Amino acid sequence: MSAVPSSPALIRVVFVLQDNSLVLDWAGPAEALRIANQLLRGAGQPERFKVEFAGVAPQSVGSVGITLANIAPLPTQWDTPAWVVLVGLPGSTIGVDNDDARALLHWLRGLRLKAGVMELVTICAGTVIAAHAGLLAGRRATTHHQHLDELQQVEPRCDVVANRVFVLDPPLFSSAGVTTGIDLTLHRIAQTCGEALAAQVAQTMVVALRRGPHDPELSPFLAYRNHLHAALHRVQDAVSAEPQADWAVPRMAAIAHTSPRHLTRLFVEHAAIAPLQYVRRIRLACAQAALKAGHNVTQAAALAGFSSDTQLRRCWHDFGLPGTPSSPD
Repeated sequence: MSAVPSSPALIRVVFVLQDNSLVLDWAGPAEALRIANQLLRGAGQPERFKVEFAGVAPQSVGSVGITLANIAPLPTQWDTPAWVVLVGLPGSTIGVDNDDARALLHWLRGLRLKAGVMELVTICAGTVIAAHAGLLAGRRATTHHQHLDELQQVEPRCDVVANRVFVLDPPLFSSAGVTTGIDLTLHRIAQTCGEALAAQVAQTMVVALRRGPHDPELSPFLAYRNHLHAALHRVQDAVSAEPQADWAVPRMAAIAHTSPRHLTRLFVEHAAIAPLQYVRRIRLACAQAALKAGHNVTQAAALAGFSSDTQLRRCWHDFGLPGTPSSPD
């Protein structure tokens, strides 16, 4: 008689709250995890995340003045895989010269971080708190752009990464300012439960799903977006919305309010791809979708903005996709 497969381990997610914790830092990620559990239940699968809120004090006041009660004590026992989530605080610097902060740092120093067992997730200036606890020596990390210099000063041995939505260095997972905690949480849901569920969560939350630098490619529409350059995001949004358009570099540069030469530098620096190559990759994704929907190669090429099926076949080969448009693997 074959053994009944065991359910995946429940991950204990502990959001650590202090007075003035930025509400969006924890509320957005917590909602993403709640929705993931809801979708799993709806599919007849077990929940994967047990969300808790803990702190030094049983009550705190959030950044917008809301009082949070029934906050659990900081855990001392761990019997399941866990993520400890540190969130940011308002202000230009993160102060740790008070009794509650010292108690929190003492607790953090007792954590035994290990990938897949005890992992640390930092959102916004939560990364600076982790640095004060001595947890970032020899690690790569990011934080809110206003705290990058502070992070480097607190922990000179940390490889501080600027202009990134989030940085992965297991067992440390760090994100930049405020809403990027949602991006990081979506990525962690994809790692844990699969890309399809993460995409469902993002759709439910009506947020853009962006990728990290080491993710498997979810979709070219989501690729090349792990940066914080607003003008470049505008161009990528426009191309993604209408890939069939005539996307010459000058037209793309006009959307970014810059010169064609500077736009090319922006693409290469922040997206690691040239502008017209980006357009080709988006069109290729459209053609793939059209083929899956039942269109033939000529129809798919036209729908995606290619001038001919030959151009589609050449692009397919150039990007190293398996098979051919006629018989994709």
